[in-house]
Amino acid sequence: MNDQTALAIAGSLGWRDRKLEFRAVSGGSIAGSWRLESAGRRAFVKTMPDAQAAMLDAERDGLERLAESGAIATPAVLGHGAADDSAWLALEWLELRPLTASASATLGRQLAELHRCRAETFGLENDNFIGATPQPNTRMADWTEFLFEHRLGFQLELLSESRSDIDADLKRRLHEAWQARLAGYAPAASLLHGDLWGGNAAALPDGQPALFDPAVHYGDRECDLAMADLFGGFDAAFFDAYAEQWPLEPGWRLRRDFYQLYHLLNHANLFGGHYVSASRRLIDRLAA
Repeated sequence: MNDQTALAIAGSLGWRDRKLEFRAVSGGSIAGSWRLESAGRRAFVKTMPDAQAAMLDAERDGLERLAESGAIATPAVLGHGAADDSAWLALEWLELRPLTASASATLGRQLAELHRCRAETFGLENDNFIGATPQPNTRMADWTEFLFEHRLGFQLELLSESRSDIDADLKRRLHEAWQARLAGYAPAASLLHGDLWGGNAAALPDGQPALFDPAVHYGDRECDLAMADLFGGFDAAFFDAYAEQWPLEPGWRLRRDFYQLYHLLNHANLFGGHYVSASRRLIDRLAA
């Protein structure tokens, strides 16, 4: 960000004081992250090239949907737009702290409340992103069909473009394994955060939890829990509090493996390396 861009963003936010400070802050690996400050006001600003504006718009949409649920604190959207060949998204500045056991338990209960926000179909009105990867959300009434078409199938197809050992037969084998052991499973379509790893959750100064960087859609509520379990960052208090609020259905451990595969495949597409071999091992185990 330069001075001209910062002034344009501040003007769009209605900040008229010409004394403006901005500096780069940590906030992810995809977008530029900045603290914008003027006359005692602060905003967290993300910037990306105009060509990637859709990613910031998807984040804005997801945060607004989470906020509308009233279940969990999220940074308020202050504004969004374009300035000097950059797309930007300005969010409420939050003072974030690591999750405590108490905040983790509260988050578990609040996540269960979020998941009680329902839709008639799986997906969303619009596509969005999981990290930097497009996430198709074409609505479907059948969860299994949605999972294998727009989640596992989509990621496998992406990976097959760069890996000769990944092909359509893997999707078939996985689908047969699901049908053999989980046929008839028909969850409700719950509002999901969609990218619930430890880096997207924190505690506020008052001890309440907050979530950010969502990949919102309607899906099986167990998907959020599977992601939370995959890469760490959430302690037992989180999972225990969720289960007390809304116990999981039998078979959740097996479903967790399928749902975690989606995120492993996404990491394989984004980063390659050991995520490819980890994905293949899980596929072989599930399809055995």
